Amino acid sequence: MGKQGFARKQGFKRLSKAETLSKEENLKRNRRANDDKFTPSSSQSDDSGDLLEERKDVASEDEESGKIVYREPSMYDNLLKTLGSRNETVANALRRRQIEGKSDTDEDVVGDIESSSESEEQHDGSGNDKGSPWSNTFVKGLKGSEMVDGMELSEDVVTDDDGLSETDEESDVRLNCQSISEASVITSTFANHLDYKLSKEEIDHLLIRKWSYSWKTPAFNMSKTYWRGTGVCPVEDLDLDSHYGVKPRLYKHWLDMYDASKGSEFHKSKQRLFFSICNSYQDIMHHNKKPFYLKGQEEDSSIMDAYLVHSLNHILKSKDLMTKNERKLAKNQDIVEDKILNGSAYLDRGFTRPKVLILLPLAGIARRIITRLIQLTPSKNKADVENIGRFNEEYGSGSTEDQYEEDDSEKSKSKKSTKPSDFQALLGRDNNNDHFMIGIKFTKKSMRLYSDFYSSDMIVASPLGLYTKIGKAEDGKEEDVDYLSSIEILIIDHADVMIMQNWSHVKTVVEHLNQIPSKQHGTDIMRIRPWYLDGQSRYYRQTIILGSHLNPDINTLFNQQCFNYQGKVKLECSYKGVLPKIMLQVRQIYERFDTTSILEADDDRLEYFAKKVFPKIKDSVQPGVMIFISSYFEFVRLRNFLKSQGASFCLFGEYTKQKDISSVRGQFFRGEKKIMLYTERAHFYYRYKIRGVQNLIIYSLPERKEFYPEIVSFLEESDNMNCTVLFSRLDYLRLERIVGSAAAKRMVNSEKGIFVFA
Repeated sequence: MGKQGFARKQGFKRLSKAETLSKEENLKRNRRANDDKFTPSSSQSDDSGDLLEERKDVASEDEESGKIVYREPSMYDNLLKTLGSRNETVANALRRRQIEGKSDTDEDVVGDIESSSESEEQHDGSGNDKGSPWSNTFVKGLKGSEMVDGMELSEDVVTDDDGLSETDEESDVRLNCQSISEASVITSTFANHLDYKLSKEEIDHLLIRKWSYSWKTPAFNMSKTYWRGTGVCPVEDLDLDSHYGVKPRLYKHWLDMYDASKGSEFHKSKQRLFFSICNSYQDIMHHNKKPFYLKGQEEDSSIMDAYLVHSLNHILKSKDLMTKNERKLAKNQDIVEDKILNGSAYLDRGFTRPKVLILLPLAGIARRIITRLIQLTPSKNKADVENIGRFNEEYGSGSTEDQYEEDDSEKSKSKKSTKPSDFQALLGRDNNNDHFMIGIKFTKKSMRLYSDFYSSDMIVASPLGLYTKIGKAEDGKEEDVDYLSSIEILIIDHADVMIMQNWSHVKTVVEHLNQIPSKQHGTDIMRIRPWYLDGQSRYYRQTIILGSHLNPDINTLFNQQCFNYQGKVKLECSYKGVLPKIMLQVRQIYERFDTTSILEADDDRLEYFAKKVFPKIKDSVQPGVMIFISSYFEFVRLRNFLKSQGASFCLFGEYTKQKDISSVRGQFFRGEKKIMLYTERAHFYYRYKIRGVQNLIIYSLPERKEFYPEIVSFLEESDNMNCTVLFSRLDYLRLERIVGSAAAKRMVNSEKGIFVFA
């Protein structure tokens, strides 16, 4: 199974949360800026407002009339004050900010239309001096050539290839397609999202975690399914003649790729509609995506294309903005310091370069995503895809569209596996590695795979891969994980598969995003957006969670760890259930047990089993009793209970060694062991056909609805064809996926406690 078992082990010691920064600690950190580095910051607490620097603006009508007012300095002002002790010009500018009470000027640099005759300027940059003093960093930043991408520079960064501003040709395309006013409109979602300044009242409201879903619209090509969201609906009143806010070159390439796939009516397609939701920069939870390995190739690819184009668009626009600012500053060297300090137009970067993080569970899925990313990248930006040979060697080079389709040749039939086709597509061959990380860097003419994380624009990783890096950093074995400090788009795809691994890894990764870094990493501090310095970056991060079904852990992450000020969009759907897919005439008896809270649910389930179900098993002489269990923790509790009762049983869980599996299956089939405990994750990772099942007891319903018919089919050799299922009202999400939404509502609300399906 490769490294997949490692992902499921619970042996890791859970990383402890550090204490939150107090206001006094923030002030101390600012004073220590003279020592040329940040003081390491700790994790931000989700429920505490103490981590936020209070920014009281006491300006009232007097400020509007031009009177001198006092404004309490922000963290950004404190950093300027530190720099001012070494630079007279900086000090003068800071004094003007404080006395005049002048607010930063909002300038939409991205929306500016440069004339088509403007030539591409070259910037000559020398190597970066890592860990240089803040004052030296500022001086370098004034030169307009050292800090092109707001990150630690190396020789390969400061080149012509790194200038990603629009070319003359692209500018002509834009001017020919629409007016200047229209161009400003289509770029507004990117600029408006990042330029918005949150007030303390808005932050306090976000921390309450109460979201009002005010609109509802039908989901494209999905019956009884709706998108619900806060704020304004992003898929209504769209201008079909616009580029939807996409860079013209990228938009044209996207259309070409769509036409090549023989798609029709692009403006009404699923991927265009989902892109519009992504482009709203709201947090998104799509929990009914049909995965590619269940013959949902078209739907899965549409969603994938949409979020990849959104990510590319965000990266390219960010780089364009920084490049344009570098040009403007280079042309006005005499007033560079004053322009930076007295306006917000040149605050265009975060602490580090990476802006997009894509979390994926398995290397086979990562191969599919990255290959498609390469295809969607405009040709001009991928004239050279560096390290593609290494990528194909490590991740495979199969076709993203055809590699999962069955080969009907005689050769393939002779070697046909007994595993289901969806298992082969997801976990077969070399797909099951769950420990990987890869950085991707975009330049003007090339795309570099395996770039250093600090020089990458996008990071594609597994939760386990990042979890290991975080653990090493905490133990002092690795320098740091500060490249996670400036993530502006987080995409968690195939979250349902991550549930089958170890969801705590995902939680740990999300908790470590958007923290103030421990080191400078060569960033020009004068160009960092103020909300980064004020510890507010998590309120600007867009999180997109995609999966085939909803789970309480996924729901909790979306509701408790996603604080995007733009709001949320989520899917609301009804399920038909999977009972019609059961081909056998099995009598399925659903027994509901009562529980008062989620904390007592496990105890109540075990108590009901011990009093109502186990006595029947104990009194029966019939062997072949399989007990299916969803959770490993329930597996352990039930194992201990059976031991205490002296029962004859065998274990088949996710940690059962490969060499012992055949022995366990044989003992159960021959009747040497009366009971088998079988877990959902064991079924997910092995998918063996278990023979000898005479009586099936589903102790807890499976997370994955497609497993239910497979488990029930184990009764095909049984004489009585009976299946007992235990559930509570808290199991509603799983129950509706199996019996259907309408039946599930009746079952959890009915006064009766026993329901029979035949």
